[in-house]
Amino acid sequence: MEREISALYEPKRNNEVRIFESSDEMSTNLAEYISQVSEISVKERGYFAIALSGGPLVSFLGKLCEAPYNKTLDWSKWYIFWSDERAVAKNHAESNYKLTKEGFLSKVPILNGHVYSINDNATVEDAATDYEFVIRQLVKVRTIGVSESNDCPKFDLILLGMGSDGHVASLFPNHPALELKDDWVTYITDSPQPPPERITFTLPVINSASNIAIVVTGDDKSEAVHLAISDNADGPDTPSSLPARMVEPTDGKLVWFLDKAAASSMEAEKDAFG
Repeated sequence: MEREISALYEPKRNNEVRIFESSDEMSTNLAEYISQVSEISVKERGYFAIALSGGPLVSFLGKLCEAPYNKTLDWSKWYIFWSDERAVAKNHAESNYKLTKEGFLSKVPILNGHVYSINDNATVEDAATDYEFVIRQLVKVRTIGVSESNDCPKFDLILLGMGSDGHVASLFPNHPALELKDDWVTYITDSPQPPPERITFTLPVINSASNIAIVVTGDDKSEAVHLAISDNADGPDTPSSLPARMVEPTDGKLVWFLDKAAASSMEAEKDAFG
């Protein structure tokens, strides 16, 4: 059963936190959430531009491949992007594209021409440049919306996971990529987790989305979740460059989807306050 977060946690502005007892409940709720955002976007704009990440996140999209969503969603209006990708071949085990293709895209009728994967035949620098160019062209014709406050692309939904170090997309703690303001897509060659070369959206692009969802499971991530979400976590021991804490929608809404284990540090705080 989903539980809304207690006021004790004082989540930051425009944040909603949902905690689930089981993976199945989380998947069901996430599917309904994505469905609602999709329907609103198609109704208002005629398109639904969604950016995905890799890792465990894809496994939570399974409910969208089942009834009723596989029949009721207007898949012809979906446009798929990736918020980050590893600089490996598309058929490589560590490719976010491969993971998404096998776990989701192959099971729903999204048009191949609406799937914008990152070029795996270019250098990591060129791949980032190419991907930003593609996105800029789609913003011009408003397949992807545009932010009124900073001219960044305004994706209808960006789905993110989070690492135990608090990284999102391929933006890692204390990395210079966190400081980029003008680039939409960048690259790194020194990821602290393999593979080292990656392409990633920048924070201004992530924060410009209409909707952002961060999906987190596991007690190894509970402390990073607590530091990222709670305003009570402000203090001398709070990492100043925890990427997940830097996800703050400019003119949108952020929803956290947590299992009980990922929320356990916040639960402990709540218990401490009685």
